[in-house]
Order: sequence, then C-alpha cells, then structure tokens
Amino acid sequence: MSHPSDPRAKLPDAPPADNERLKGESHYLEGSISNDLVDGLSGGFRGDNFQLIRFHGMYEQDDRDIRAERVAQKLEPLKNVMLRCRLPGGIIQPKQWLGIDQFAGAQTLYGSIRLTNRQTFQFHGVLKDHIKPMHQWLNELGLDSIATAGDVNRNVLCTSNPVESSLHREAYEWAKKISEHLLPKTLAYAEIWLDGEKLHSTEQFAEAVPLKESVKSGDATEPVLGKNYLPRKFKTTVVIPPHNDVDLHANDLNFVAIEEHGCLAGFNVLVGGGLSMEHGNHATYPNTAREFGFIGLDKVLDCAAAVVSVQRDWGDRSNRKAAKTRYTLERVGTKTFIEEVENRMGAEFQPIRPYQFTSRGDRIGWVQGEDGRWHLTLFIENGRILDYPGRALKTGMREIAQVHQGDFRLTANQNLIVANVPEAQKSEIEQIARAHGLISDAVSPQRENSMACVSYPTCPLAMAEAERFLPQFADKIDALFAKHSLAEEHIVLRITGCPNGCGRAMLAEIGLVGKALGRYNLHTGGNREGTRIPRLFQENITEAEILQILDGWFADWAAHRQAGEGFGDFAVRTGIVKPVLDAPRDFWVA
Repeated sequence: MSHPSDPRAKLPDAPPADNERLKGESHYLEGSISNDLVDGLSGGFRGDNFQLIRFHGMYEQDDRDIRAERVAQKLEPLKNVMLRCRLPGGIIQPKQWLGIDQFAGAQTLYGSIRLTNRQTFQFHGVLKDHIKPMHQWLNELGLDSIATAGDVNRNVLCTSNPVESSLHREAYEWAKKISEHLLPKTLAYAEIWLDGEKLHSTEQFAEAVPLKESVKSGDATEPVLGKNYLPRKFKTTVVIPPHNDVDLHANDLNFVAIEEHGCLAGFNVLVGGGLSMEHGNHATYPNTAREFGFIGLDKVLDCAAAVVSVQRDWGDRSNRKAAKTRYTLERVGTKTFIEEVENRMGAEFQPIRPYQFTSRGDRIGWVQGEDGRWHLTLFIENGRILDYPGRALKTGMREIAQVHQGDFRLTANQNLIVANVPEAQKSEIEQIARAHGLISDAVSPQRENSMACVSYPTCPLAMAEAERFLPQFADKIDALFAKHSLAEEHIVLRITGCPNGCGRAMLAEIGLVGKALGRYNLHTGGNREGTRIPRLFQENITEAEILQILDGWFADWAAHRQAGEGFGDFAVRTGIVKPVLDAPRDFWVA
C-alpha cells in the first residue's frame, strides 16, 4: 500500500542493491546455511550465507590480531561467529545466566560474556562446529538469537528502571510484545538450528495479534516484514522519562512512556533516530528522532507494525547508505510519513504529552524499589565479563546467579543490575560482588559514564581500537580531571572504532570515532540527556593531540562553567562548537 502521491516515485532510478536479491532468493532466510555447516573446507560461510546468518543473530568474524600470521602460514583466517541473543528489555533469569556462562567457558574462543548497549549479551569466538549446539543450548534456556542482526527489527530496548518498578513492569511487557509482533515469521531458524523443534522462547506468544490489512505486505509467510524484509536494520525502544538510558535518539522507533495517576496511559511516539555515517560522505549523517504524537495502549502494536511497514514500502532499496528510516523521513517529509502511519494503524496521533529527560547513565550501586526490594547496578567496564587477574568478574557473576532469588537486568550502558534482592540477601550479594571485583569504590564517576564498542580484534569494520583503548584512556581522563579539581564530575564519553555508530559516540558530550589505527575524529557538543548530536571538532588526530585539546577544555570548564553545567552544554555556550540544530542540513558544516 502506498500514499496517493506515492513517495516511492522520489527514489532514484537505480537497480536494487544485491542484498535485495539475496534476501528474495533466500527462501525466507534459509539459504544453504545447513550445507555450509557440514562443509569442513572452511570455518566460515560461503556466498549469500555470509549475509543470511545475520538474520539468525550472527556475524562471521575472525581474529584480526593473528590474521597476518595465519596468512603467512598459508592458513585461512581463524573464522568464527559472534552471536547476539534476543533479550527484549534486557531481563534474564539466574538459571539462564548460569547456562550462558557454561557455554561461554566451554565453547567459545575467548571465554567471555559481552554485554552490549543493545541490552543483551554476545558470545564472541564460536567456531562452526559449536554453532548449532549453541542455538540448541539457548533454546533449552528459553532464549534465541532471532532478528538481532540483519534487515529486521532488532532487540527491543526498555528503560532498566529499578525504582519505578510497577511502571517498569508494564513497559517491559510492551517491549516483549513489540519484539514478538515484529519478529520474522519464517520457520528457517527452527528448521536449521533446532531441527524443526518448537522455539521455547516464543511459547508464551502462541496466539499472534491480528494484523490490519493496511500493514500486510501481501506475503503470507512474512505479512509484516515482506519477502525481502526491511531495506536496512531497524531499532526500537520503550523508554520511561526522565531517564533516557536507552539513548532513544539512536533508534528508528521509540515509545516514550507517559504516566498518569500512577498508571501507564500510553506512549509518545518518536521516529527516525540513528547515528551511523560514513567518513567524508555528506549524504550520511546522525539524526535525532522526530515526534509523531501520542497513542493509547490499544494502538501500540498497530502503530509499531504501521511504522515498520511504511519503512518497508518506502525505504530506499537501491542505496543501502540511504536506506535507514531517517533518510526515508527526510526524502518524503515527516508530515507525509505520519499521515501514512495513521492510515495504516487506523487512528490519528494525539498531540504529544509533556515529557522531559534529565539523566542518562545507570545508577551504580544499591537502590531500593517502591516494593521494598533492592537492586544492585554493577559497573562492567566495556560490558566484558571475564576473569581478570585480581578481578574474577565471570566467577563472581556465576556465584551470584547460584544464590540470587530475583532476576538480572542488562542495561543499554553495558552494565548489569542484580534486581529484586530481598533485604535478607542484600549483604550476601554485596559480599560476593566485592570479593570478585564487581564492586570497586575506586571507580570514578567519569569512568562509569564512558563506553566503547567492541572494535578490534573481532569486528571486521574496525578502523581503530575502542574497547581495548578505553581503559587506559579513561585513566588519563581521570588524571586530567584530578588536575583541574573535577574528580567528582563526569562527561558522557563514547569511543567507537568506526563511524557505524555502535558505541553511540554521536550522542556523547565527547565522542571519538576511529579513523585509522591510533587516530580518531574528535566530536563534542552533545548533552548529558542524550538529545543533541555533537559536532566534529578536529579530524584524524592522535591520542596525544586529543589529550592536549581536552586538557585546555577541562581547564576552561573548571574555571568558567555555570552551576551544574555539563561539558557539552559548556562547549556550545562558549563557542567551542556550534550546536547541531538540523542534522541533515548542518551536521557537516563547521
């Protein structure tokens, strides 16, 4: 279905991208993946299957640290996969944690559990022989990895709010419902990985919510996503003001919870956020999401399917760099897009209800919920849970999971909440956490508000270090803060190994974006609330050059800031950079 003026007419006259061919010919994402699994000549996947496994939640990677060595030995790179679990709202049970801990230790190259800022976990370094057992193991735990990568709706985020627990419960249930409603309906995942067995993770959603005819693709197997699925990846959040811990402006579709009289009344809907770009390509840019309006709870799933279906039909399938929802909005116009969403969901948006964001980071440490139970947020640097010398994080988490009576919540800031702890168990949980380095009083506020993507050695897109760079860089930032009497302050610092946006540097007060090994683009001017895009300050500079610039900035901030003024606001107020007011038009303008 299309708008009477048919915005697709504005698309360039160009052939579809090859990804459209491979999706269309994949037999609903099945491809010949099963054949590749028994091919012993390569540790990887061939042809279209290299892309198709992404729809099953995996990326093929290799260890770039030893790539050259293996090539010199005339060996294939050490191919393996990274698998990302589907975990709507980031909630996982202790028994499930023990299961993934066991798999990580026994059947991955690195032994770690990596928490992501998509509020889930990843296994890195799964060799081909272990891939099918991994999916079967997840299924036995009631988990899966469907649609955590590829041109589909990804893992649905939800504010990890341990205080307003009644509201969070409602919001979390909506995150699960939205995730299920927008999942691919093909049976390829179960047929390939589970030998056709039923998915345990979706048993509670046995009865599908009816779809309006206006959103259906015309394809019986995939009525929402269509035979060719979406033009590009699509990301959705459920967020509870005033806490923007999910960084809603990094996402295509956002449901902002509106509370009235202590109950969830509905959601403000914001569409078209996204952070990926390409160095030097001014046709790409990060952008904040646009307000569409308010909807009641009876229209949430209709709205989600309508927005997805409009992007399905109107998104650019020729140029993947212009295929994200934000580019569709820019091309057809927000008003036209909204009208079509209203048409497809069978209702009009009401005016936006008042809301405000005042914070973004996680509340590290203990907080008590309204029901009297306690919640312990553990700072996990870079989200990497592994046993380090003197800090046996993975062992500590295992011991907590063995005694914990509540649940765990993975946050969108790569941290972990031990949630719903009864008063009687609080001291036991803290003792285990402290004994294994999961709690440290030496961690600075600045470090708690810093984040990096994975980057080297496993990400094939990495141009510079990120996860391995951040800890020593954070030490140097702490030293600068101490020098300028800012030790109790913080900035929102993000580092990414490339401009793809995984580390969300384009919503940071200071963001470093990898350009080459040892070199980064320096961005500043975002705010603590995560509602403003930072601007490029200097390109392709070294760590030493960055630290010299930051030294001067922090000196000025310490001397001339206003009360409670974050560094990003200070940078804009004092003219270090101009604010990005309209990303499509002025992001690349100095």
